Amino acid sequence: MKVVLLAGGYGTRISEESHLKPKPMIEIGGKPILWHIMKYCSSFGYNEFIICAGYKQEVIKEWFSNYFLHTSDITFDFTKGNKMIVHNNVSENWKVTIIDTGLNTMTGGRIKRIKDYVNNEPFLMTYGDGVSDVDINALIDVHKSNKKLITITTVQPGGRFGSLEIDDSGVVKSFQEKNHEDGGWINGGFMIIEPKVFDYIVDDMTVLEKQPLEILSKENNIIAYKHTGFWQCMDTLRDKEYLEQLIKNNEAPWEVWRK
Repeated sequence: MKVVLLAGGYGTRISEESHLKPKPMIEIGGKPILWHIMKYCSSFGYNEFIICAGYKQEVIKEWFSNYFLHTSDITFDFTKGNKMIVHNNVSENWKVTIIDTGLNTMTGGRIKRIKDYVNNEPFLMTYGDGVSDVDINALIDVHKSNKKLITITTVQPGGRFGSLEIDDSGVVKSFQEKNHEDGGWINGGFMIIEPKVFDYIVDDMTVLEKQPLEILSKENNIIAYKHTGFWQCMDTLRDKEYLEQLIKNNEAPWEVWRK
């Protein structure tokens, strides 16, 4: 299963850093938060990534093109014709495709643009600015057993997010973006999406979290995977500092590769 990562937005709420780079490339613990998400997915065996880039997409491409420079010890020997020696070459078992999905394209439009890269198969999609310790294998099991077009990870972080109405069987009955209700279940990303969902996306200006998910919920075509563990998005500088502190204290629940 391929992993699709949304990484093209402006990140205006964390403009202290996003004026220089895309929000998913803002570092926590010395690595972009996008890298943390990829490492987490890779720990479950999902190593093929499609990154939906946009704003400052060249930063993402350049970072991955020089991946070994960012992760390995290197000697530059100028006495022998500018020779470069890579020590303890650190690499990942990854295949990474980076697609420029447009500067002002909305979330649904970005997903629509990578249709040809998922080979008409279900895929895991998440946002490039949030980390979690969600059990991806359990999420996929729920998706397979319910046969809905989307299985969405839902979390309960409190206010400033939209809310979802979920019935006792886990079916999402309504999708209300930015409802500002406290305590409800909200969209936590980490969705399993069937390729038929592309038919619900009209064009670049389609916001996935509005018309497509609202229609799919009315059709009873979304199932919720309720995650009660760790989940945190990085919307603000305060969020970034919180995530940095977790890493510094060796308390980052998503860093399963360190255990």
